[in-house]
Amino acid sequence: MPLIGAIADDLTGATTVGVLLSRSGVKTAAIFGNTGFENRDSLSKYDGLIISSDSRALSKEFAYKEVQKATKNLKALGIAQFSKRTDTTLRGQIGSEIDAMLDELGEEYVAIMVPAMPKSRRIMVGGFSLIEGVPLIKTQVFNDVKTPVRENYIPKLIAQQSKNKVGLITIESVLAGEDSLKKALVEARADNNRIILIDAITDEDIDVISKVLVELQWNVLSVDPGALTEKLALYRKIDKKSKFEKAVENITKNTNKETDKIVIIAAGSATEVTKKQMESLCTDTKNRRIHIDAIQLILNAEDAVPDALVKITDEIQKHPDMKSILIETALEGERINLDLTDKKYNFKSGESSDRINKALGEIVAKLIQALGKEKIAGLYMTGGDTMANVCSRLDVNCIELIDYVIPQTDIGRFVDGEYKDMFFICKGGMTGNDDIVCEIVDRLFNESQRGIEL
Repeated sequence: MPLIGAIADDLTGATTVGVLLSRSGVKTAAIFGNTGFENRDSLSKYDGLIISSDSRALSKEFAYKEVQKATKNLKALGIAQFSKRTDTTLRGQIGSEIDAMLDELGEEYVAIMVPAMPKSRRIMVGGFSLIEGVPLIKTQVFNDVKTPVRENYIPKLIAQQSKNKVGLITIESVLAGEDSLKKALVEARADNNRIILIDAITDEDIDVISKVLVELQWNVLSVDPGALTEKLALYRKIDKKSKFEKAVENITKNTNKETDKIVIIAAGSATEVTKKQMESLCTDTKNRRIHIDAIQLILNAEDAVPDALVKITDEIQKHPDMKSILIETALEGERINLDLTDKKYNFKSGESSDRINKALGEIVAKLIQALGKEKIAGLYMTGGDTMANVCSRLDVNCIELIDYVIPQTDIGRFVDGEYKDMFFICKGGMTGNDDIVCEIVDRLFNESQRGIEL
């Protein structure tokens, strides 16, 4: 049965932490919401289990309830290590979700929050979050459509969301070594801090934090984007050798062989980073792009979805040498303001975004069904909501995490449903350089061609 249990507030977050565990040798799966627990025998082969609570855009009260329910399900499996996976840009109701897990786990637990992912250039110094050297509130997350972040001092951000006392241990104590950090942690807990934030700049910092926490033998709820969770598994000796590990080490970066398969790309992210990446992809004419009018999907999906499918299948027929088909709604023309669209049509907040993602999921699912499993080299989805909708439409409730192309660009396969064993890659909208999508498409072809027995 699983030994490590983590709760992420969206699906891409679940895959990020799941892949980190998998690369460390912990065979890991992610499941959607609180479904998938009925057949516990199917979970017994995994050492790590990640639940996507899909709670990032919920109110504090509803986020608390979803995470509390997920924690109860993990406890029932006999989990030894608990983790609350946070978004690297700290969106969502993190404080409320920590409260839910602490309330369910009991008074003996303390939350240790290290909101850093150094490999992705996400760090915290003096309690302030920096993304690639830029203050959090100076990035696009300040104007995020659903969950904007307007506070850069993380102890204050979490204290505003949580009922528990929040403390901070700065980088000075971490750099001074294990004894210094241990003393600071003991003092912080003695001061009745139930949530303790710790600065981290490098992977070495997270390594020191993990070693100290294991030495203290506290019951810890790790709160982090994935790096601390991975290190704690290592130092608690939970890591195991994966059957896939050797194969992953030998992955070739050779040019793809000729194939009649294609990669389907669903771009649910509308960030400038994603736009540049997709423009770079389409400089190769074997990667074709179909723009779908977002307003039509919002107001008239019943007609817009079939119309989009006709456009896509026509494009595939015209270009038999196609490598990938990119389906997007926000990378061409003027970007629509979804908040204003909600107000204009008297929708509840976030409904326009939900309608777009649901329609994208419908388009991708119907396209896969029409082309057949054997025609698909793999799926690439950017944006957790898009991926969740695609998986829901394909009746996928569980995914296995395998590896990453770069951190936060995660490779996995479907575990159940008609399209079992199909490979996918998912990525957050603000991750990677301009050429990352070209690498993603090549990697999906490689996975499809190797056909590794998992």
